[in-house]
This record gives sequence, structure tokens and C-alpha cells, in this order.
Amino acid sequence: MLATPSGLLADPLVTIEGAHILEISARSARETAYLDYDFPDATITAGFLDIHFHGIAGQDVMNASPEGFQEIAHYLARAGVSRFLPTTVTASLDTTLSSLERMAKYIEADPLKGASQAAGIHIEGPFLSHAKRGMHPAEYLLSPSPELLDRLWDAARGHIRLMTIAPELPGALETIKHATALGIRSSMGHSMATQAETIAGLESGIVSATHTFNAMRAFDHREPGILGIVLDRDDLYADLICDGFHVAPEAVRLWLKMKGPERAILISDCLSAAGRPNGTYLVGDTIVHVDGEACRTNTGVLAGSVITLERAVANLRTIARAEVHSAARLASVNPARMLGFPELLEPGAIADFNIYDAEGKRRQCFIRGSLIT
Repeated sequence: MLATPSGLLADPLVTIEGAHILEISARSARETAYLDYDFPDATITAGFLDIHFHGIAGQDVMNASPEGFQEIAHYLARAGVSRFLPTTVTASLDTTLSSLERMAKYIEADPLKGASQAAGIHIEGPFLSHAKRGMHPAEYLLSPSPELLDRLWDAARGHIRLMTIAPELPGALETIKHATALGIRSSMGHSMATQAETIAGLESGIVSATHTFNAMRAFDHREPGILGIVLDRDDLYADLICDGFHVAPEAVRLWLKMKGPERAILISDCLSAAGRPNGTYLVGDTIVHVDGEACRTNTGVLAGSVITLERAVANLRTIARAEVHSAARLASVNPARMLGFPELLEPGAIADFNIYDAEGKRRQCFIRGSLIT
């Protein structure tokens, strides 16, 4: 079965030419005496796109070398992630500008065969609320402005695709409008926004919400705030960390019911401590402690996650009893549509897809037409 953006195709035949999908048809309509690959009883889904990713296996996107980015890209490919947005954390402006230049250089390099591809940059900070900054250092938070965004945009050589911003901050609305003009999608997060401030952000161009429930004003029945608007609005995307720690199962199911199969997005918020044994690690300037699939600071605050999207999809299937194709859509089709990327799993698209077996376990994937095992 092939899970295309428009529906399910039984007994599919996918023809690949180079890195692209040449044709999709039903196997019964074509002569199939010779196949390069045959996956009976499998479900084929689009390759994962992680729009909120900080690092893995000891490599942090803020300071990774070209070799470090290559290690990240190969690690993610083995987890079924065909594309990702390296995501900044709040740091000094000079450090951030240098990091954006390094990320841009990697994005512009020729893609590695059999490796995940950086599809743009997500800036998480410095335009965040002090009250909801999480592990982002308070001393480096800055007031948003179109001029400052231009400095970040120039350092990234136009590769910024997503910006997390607290819409209640002075200068935020003008910055959101400017981001939209540049082609950047704005997502509200790390925010104490009221209902009115949130709506103003949406009217200025916000299209999504960052790690729903986490680092947001709590819901109140008289002042629903940012969370109430996020869950209520049908036209707004909302992403979520489904690691079993950031959001309780009941809240995960509520989020999925309210956002539905086309507006809910799974993210990893994965840190460089992911893929490493239990222990204590330095992430940026912050000491974190990894215990199983939980990652916390010295004060016990959750500090991003240590899972990949593969695990997030599996967790959602368990928590919400979602079918493979439905859960995988939240980690592939939906984030791509939110960012305005071309449609997936259709003729002409890049040949990125995952192979799930009859028991619902991801076994293999193709990235740009190459099989990754």
C-alpha cells in the first residue's frame, strides 16, 4: 500500500529514475516480470521531514563542522529522516550569525548519497519570551525587528525557512510580516501571548505553533491565550514533541483530535545528546542529563528530546492508536505543506519514502532514489 498525500493506493508500482519518482501506478495495470525491489505486504510512506532538529550523536548544528553535518545526515537517514531543518538555539548574536553561515554552506554543498538533506534553517530564538524561554539563555534573548531578521537572513544566505517567535513581544508583528515577505514561515512559541496577542500574530502571518503545550501560556477558560487559539483554529498548523515526557498521553490525543490529520505535525526537538548512553552532557552552554528517552537540565527542566521522528511516529501510534500511514503523514506530508515545499510521493517528486512491514515496523527507506538499510 502506498500512502500518497491524496489517499491510499493498493498494490502500487513506483518507478524511479535517478533521484525522482517517474511514475506511480497500480501493479495490476503493468507488466511486473522484473522488479528491482519488491516489498510484499508493506506500507510505503513519504520520507520524514524534521522541522525542529538541534543535533544528534554528539553533533550540534550550532557548531558542527562539515564532517559533523555529514555524520548527522547519515544518522538521520538510518532513522528514515530524508530531510531536516537544522535549528538554532538562542546564543550571542555573533555566535548565531556564525552558525547560520556554517549551516548555509552545508546546505549549498552537493547532497551526500544515501544521507538526509538539510532543506533550510529553523531559527528558534532570539525572539522568545523571557517568561517562557525554557533552556534558552535569558541574556541572549533579543527584541524582534525586521532589521535584525535581515541580519540573520543575510548570514543564512536566504536559507531560513521557519522562525519561532513570541507574537506578544514589541516589534514582533512587524517582524512576522517581514518574514512572510521573505518567504519565511512564522511559528509562535516560547510565548505568554494572550488570546488577542495570538490573533494579532495570526493576522500578521503566523501559520503554525511550536511544540504545542510546551513553553506556552496555560489555558484558562476566561483567557484561553495562545494554547486555546492553537487548538481551536482549523487553519493553523501545530507541532508537538511525542516522546512520552513533554506531553501527557491525554493531551497528545486532544491535540490530534483538535488539529486533525492535516494540521498536526510531529517534531523531534532532538539534541546532540541523542543517540548516546545515559549520562551527563554539555549542550551548548547547558548541562543536561540523559536518562532513557528523557533529557533534563540540572534544575529538572526538560531540555529538548533525545528521540528521532521514527520514534515519535511509533509513540503516536501507541498513544493515539493511529495507523501507520496516518502517523507517518504528521512527520512528512504535513510539515512539507506547512513550509510550502513541493508535494511528496507523486510523479516528479524526489524519491524519498519509508517502508513499513505488515506489523507496522519501519524497516527501510529510500532517499533520493537510493535504498538505505
